[in-house]
Amino acid sequence: MSAREKQWDEYYRLLDENGRPLEGVTIPSLTDDEFVEMYYRMRQVRRFDERGISLQRQGRMGTFSTVRGHEGALIGSEFALNDDDWIVPYYRDHAATISHGIDMSNILMYYMGNEQGNKVAPDVNIFPICITIGGHVPHATGLSWASKLKGESKVFLCYFGDGATSEGDFHEGLNFAGVFDTPTIFFCLNNQWAISTPLEKQTASQTIAQKATAYGFEGVRVDGTDPLAVYEVTRNAVERARNADTDDRRPTLVEALLYRIAAHNTSDDPTVYRDEEEVEQWKKLDPISRFETFLRDTGRLNDEIVNAIETNIEDQVETAVEIAESIEPTPEEIFDYVFESQPNALSKQQSNLMKLHDEYGDDLINDI
Repeated sequence: MSAREKQWDEYYRLLDENGRPLEGVTIPSLTDDEFVEMYYRMRQVRRFDERGISLQRQGRMGTFSTVRGHEGALIGSEFALNDDDWIVPYYRDHAATISHGIDMSNILMYYMGNEQGNKVAPDVNIFPICITIGGHVPHATGLSWASKLKGESKVFLCYFGDGATSEGDFHEGLNFAGVFDTPTIFFCLNNQWAISTPLEKQTASQTIAQKATAYGFEGVRVDGTDPLAVYEVTRNAVERARNADTDDRRPTLVEALLYRIAAHNTSDDPTVYRDEEEVEQWKKLDPISRFETFLRDTGRLNDEIVNAIETNIEDQVETAVEIAESIEPTPEEIFDYVFESQPNALSKQQSNLMKLHDEYGDDLINDI
C-alpha cells in the first residue's frame, strides 16, 4: 500500500462531504459574524485567484501560483491567529496572507515583477513570499525562537507544501524547534502533488504528521477542505505555542489533507501527469461549497448576503488590479534588494544599464 493510500486512515474533521456536521461533533464557538467573515474571505481569494490566472493569460502578469482547493485550510488556520502573530509564507498561501492583512495589490505587483509588492506594511506581521522550496522553514524557527527569548507571546505560522518535507531545511527547522521549544506552527498543505511528483515519491512514511514524533512534538492530521476542522486544530496548536509559561511552549506540525485542483502554476499542464477522474472527485469536496451549505443550513447565510459579498469582492479585486498596474518599476530597481550592501560588480552593471536606458529608452530595456 502506497503512502497516498495509507494517509486516509485517520484525520480530524467536523463536516461531512456535503458540508453537514458529523454526528456527535462540537462546532467551534465562533459568532455568526465570524462564521460569515470566514466564508467571505474564502470567496474573496477564490475570485482573486481567478483574476490572477486571467491576468497571466492576457500577458499582464508573470507566472502565477494558483490556490484553488486550499482556501479552507488557509483561511481556517489564519482565523486562529491574533493580529500580532506572524505568518511565514511560501508561494501558494495568499489566502492566508490576504486574510492576515496584506493588500491584494501587493501580491499582484510581486507576480508582475515589481519588488514593491514585497513591501509589507509595518503593522502587518507577514514575511515576504518565499519561492525556494522549504528554505523559509528555518527562518520561521529562528524568528519564533528570537520572539520567545524576548519574552513575547507571539505565534509563528509557517506554511509549506508536501514537497518541502523532502528538503533538508524542513528537518533542520523542525529539529531545532523541538529542541528549543519554539512557538512555531509548521503547517503542511499536503495537496498530493509537488508539481508532477506524487506523494508516494516524496515519502515512505504513512503520514507527514508523524514526522513530528522524531522531533519530540505533536503532529496532527486534519481535513484541509473543512475550514472549521482546520480552525479547531490550529487554535489548539496556537494555545500550545502561546502558553504563558514560556518554558512550556511547544511547536506543532499540522498536515492538512487537500488537493491542488488547478495547475501547479500557470506554466504547468497537469493533464500530462494527473488522472482527470481524480481531480473531479476532489472537486466534490470544494471547501467553499461545503462551508456555504453549513452556513445556509444553520441560518447564517442567504442569497441576499451572498450577492452582497460577491459585489463587494468584485470591486475589491478590480481596485487591486488597478493599483498594481498603475505602479511602474524603474529598470534600476532590478538591482535593488539583492544584497544588503551592493557589490561593486553589481553596481557597475546597474550603472551601465542606466546609461543604455538614458540613451535608448524603454524599448531597449524591454528587449533585455
